[in-house]
Amino acid sequence: MNDGILTRREFVVGATAAVAAVGATLILPRGALAAPIELPPLPYADNALDPYISANTIGFHYGKHHKAYVDNVNKMIAGTEYADMQLEKIITATAGNAEKQSIFNNAAQVWNHTFYWKSMKPKGGGAPPKELAAKIDAAFGSYDGFKKAFTEAAVTQFGSGWAWLAAKDGALQIVKTPNAENPLVKGLKPVLTIDVWEHAYYLDYQNKRPDYVAAFLDHLVNWDFAASNLAAA
Repeated sequence: MNDGILTRREFVVGATAAVAAVGATLILPRGALAAPIELPPLPYADNALDPYISANTIGFHYGKHHKAYVDNVNKMIAGTEYADMQLEKIITATAGNAEKQSIFNNAAQVWNHTFYWKSMKPKGGGAPPKELAAKIDAAFGSYDGFKKAFTEAAVTQFGSGWAWLAAKDGALQIVKTPNAENPLVKGLKPVLTIDVWEHAYYLDYQNKRPDYVAAFLDHLVNWDFAASNLAAA
């Protein structure tokens, strides 16, 4: 019982049948049936990363910043050639196009944040799995060499941005990107990331970005997620 109000699916099915009966073609506005880009659920409770990242930070970061990017990009792509594209395709299609910078910024930030949440887990950190550890040793000499290089990238990224562990042809490298940029636009496979925009850590660490980066590596990093990304590279 729906009080006479049709769902979108019921409307489309009914309209399609009606036009078929008279031999006409149903023409819908671009993007009319496209699923909107959605805010994915967090992979853990908002207090699960305490005491290293507080529920207060998660509430603002996920509930306001990440959600705003989702809302913005859906508004921007409605009725455009991007309305039917997957999120990664929108990012690569708009990268480097000054006229599409706002679409790129919001689409990439949706993707980056989703990847960031998965890069962490409660009781994370510690040694990476054996195969990933071997790749890290090959690229950086040792796990300590990786930590030093990753920390330097995260701490020295000027202003807002990201530090990434990424792969190219199975070999690992560390890159840092400003603002919304990510390894996808460089032809690299993202493996792991840390968000170093101030809203990611300022409520908990104020201006002590190195302490936030240390907490991420020692207590939060999700090596299982990183290993799965490397396996798919």
